Amino acid sequence: MATASLLTAKPFLSSSSTPSSLSSLTNTPVLLSCAQQKKCNATRPLTLCKTLSDESPPVTPSPVIITKRSFSICFLTSFVFSLASRGDSSANAAILEADDDDELMEKVKRDRKKRLEKQGVISSANQEKGYLQDLVYKLSKVGQAIDKNDLSTASSVLGGSTDTDWVRKANIAFTKLSSSPDEKTQVDTFNSSLASLISSVTGNDIESSKTAFISSATAFEKWTALTGLVGQLKGL
Repeated sequence: MATASLLTAKPFLSSSSTPSSLSSLTNTPVLLSCAQQKKCNATRPLTLCKTLSDESPPVTPSPVIITKRSFSICFLTSFVFSLASRGDSSANAAILEADDDDELMEKVKRDRKKRLEKQGVISSANQEKGYLQDLVYKLSKVGQAIDKNDLSTASSVLGGSTDTDWVRKANIAFTKLSSSPDEKTQVDTFNSSLASLISSVTGNDIESSKTAFISSATAFEKWTALTGLVGQLKGL
């Protein structure tokens, strides 16, 4: 209190602004303040110490103490949850795998049924296999002639157009023995390439004839592989 009075008195009672007649009055509070300060200093330390000692120390968070027992409990708990989650994952995986196995088995059964049906059709299609065997012989002769650059012989074997007897009979066999989209696609490719082959041979274009022949033979071989006729036709 006295110190505060002394500090607040100084700005307002400077020597430049205070007359000499008031100096005695202004000195009195200052002296009293100093006397009071000396009187209070004797007991102030005790009061200050008491005040400081009475203040509660700041509460610090207690460190987390991890014992072997608590660590073991945490480890076992996490291990149990891990096993449980693995068990659920394994069970779900097993269910999905079982479903996949069932679908795979159904697909195998369907494919086997289709294959047996196709084999039955092929076994009974002796006439159609004869048409296809004639096709193989003609393609072989045409290939040999083109390899020798003998387009006249190739033309006599092929005929002048796709509207010949052997081409019509070959397409009868194609229609009866083709069941899948892939097989039908190869039939279309063969007919298109055969038309190009006949046109190239008739036009005496050796390079185009070779290209068209390779395309025709490739499409026919793919078709026989898809239908399962590879081992039943000679010359392939």
